[in-house]
Amino acid sequence: MIIVQVKEGENIEKALKKFKRKFERTGIVKELRRRQAFEKPSVANRKKMMKAVYVQHLRTQED
Repeated sequence: MIIVQVKEGENIEKALKKFKRKFERTGIVKELRRRQAFEKPSVANRKKMMKAVYVQHLRTQED
């Protein structure tokens, strides 16, 4: 749970900005997106291999 200390008479916009900053630092949104877009290790390896082949093809064309 995220707790934000609000001083007496502090502007609500400033408190909200503090909350957003703390929320961003925790990495909750990043972790949620990573979990939603899970891909199997075999698919990840295949993508990695395809990228390596593509890069190698580009490098051979340069020469």
